[in-house]
Amino acid sequence: MELASLVRAGEISARQLVDASLDAIERLDGRINAFTFVDPDGARVAADRIGAGDERPFAGVPLAIKDNRAVAGMPITMASDLYAGVVADYDAFLVARLRAAGFVIVGKTNMPENGILPTTEPRRFGATANPWALDRTPGGSSGGSAAAVAAGMVPIAHGNDGGGSIRIPAACCGLVGLKAARGRVSVGPDGGQSFLASDGVLTHTVADTAAVLDVLAGYQPGDANWAPPVAAGAFASAAAAGGAFFGRPLRIGLAFNPPLDADEVDPLAIGAARDAAQLLSSLGHAVDEVTPPWSGLGLLPDFTRAFGPLISMTTAAGGRLAGREVLESDIEPLTWAMYEHSRRLNVLDHLTAQSRLESVARTLISWMLAQPLDVLLTPALAARPPRTGEVHGRGPDPWGNYERSAAFTPYTAMMNVTGQPAVSLPLYQGDDGLPLAVQLIAQPAREEVLLALSAQLEAALPWAQRVPALV
Repeated sequence: MELASLVRAGEISARQLVDASLDAIERLDGRINAFTFVDPDGARVAADRIGAGDERPFAGVPLAIKDNRAVAGMPITMASDLYAGVVADYDAFLVARLRAAGFVIVGKTNMPENGILPTTEPRRFGATANPWALDRTPGGSSGGSAAAVAAGMVPIAHGNDGGGSIRIPAACCGLVGLKAARGRVSVGPDGGQSFLASDGVLTHTVADTAAVLDVLAGYQPGDANWAPPVAAGAFASAAAAGGAFFGRPLRIGLAFNPPLDADEVDPLAIGAARDAAQLLSSLGHAVDEVTPPWSGLGLLPDFTRAFGPLISMTTAAGGRLAGREVLESDIEPLTWAMYEHSRRLNVLDHLTAQSRLESVARTLISWMLAQPLDVLLTPALAARPPRTGEVHGRGPDPWGNYERSAAFTPYTAMMNVTGQPAVSLPLYQGDDGLPLAVQLIAQPAREEVLLALSAQLEAALPWAQRVPALV
């Protein structure tokens, strides 16, 4: 928002911003490997069309798009060899909205193949490094976007979240990562009904996240579902109000029990959540430790039966584009295992899994409303970001990698099941030098509460100027 205001006032040009971004990419991406494609010529042409006085909210601001959403004229690879040579001839609806808001797209960012894992080490492009520690993962699946923002190559980047894929890399890289409510942001025109996935951005500040959500939110023709409409600018207004947004103290539940099985939760993660609870209490909110009824349900197989076909449809689409059957050599071992697993499912298996997840969602939301709780607070991750090479989905045991990844990130996927908005906030820094985040979860379709509370925490404990030594 600050950069856009400088362009609007004529204090800096959009071309200067884009050149600064491209220079940073050239200087740093050899070590980070955040980008799968960079478009310097197209970005400069777009920037040269933007002048002082442009009233669009983000006119001239460089932006990167995760490599699983269509940008006209750019490759769309899903980080898979299967999509080699595919170039989009249209913009996804969310990309069109970002362009209309004035953003200048400089390129596409790395991700795990088909967005399956919470690390970013695809065979096609190689591993992305965490700018805070180059031997660690930046998280995933929006890991390239998170690394690009954390390293200062772009001030903001697109991501999406089907099991934590915005919140996990935000936690690993010290950024704000919001998963909006189900149906808040359209996945069209090529995405159908999305039970689990939600699109958004990775940023340094709550204000930026809120203002971009105002741009992205809203129904598009043909959407199968959508969140309740909100007034124009409602999310940015809530973030700007911060603590003044609330007419009363919020009731906040502090939860440590993970929804998915985890061997243990790192003491640093426990400590961060406890410290955040104390901070919230000092700000006047009522915080009590609670135990949501989400543990021990054994949901990973049902989640896989619901998530796997979404991945497999992408794989099948790649085969259709190639004009042939998908071969095992086209994709990584984990993608192939999930593809084969999904092909063996019958319709009843898939629908039963989705029905069970929906039933669990009703139970959890009903529990939260009955307490009643305005917000849940949890650790963002159960462990520190793994070292590169520990979780990658290749080798002889791809399912083992998949299960280990769930143990690293057991707190995030449940909110994709319930459809509730949730945000990862980089409140702290561990004694290992890496960011240390917490997760806040709001009631259904109440992003404004989440954003106002996040802004209140940010004002009390600012993090935006905390950057890696690399930067």
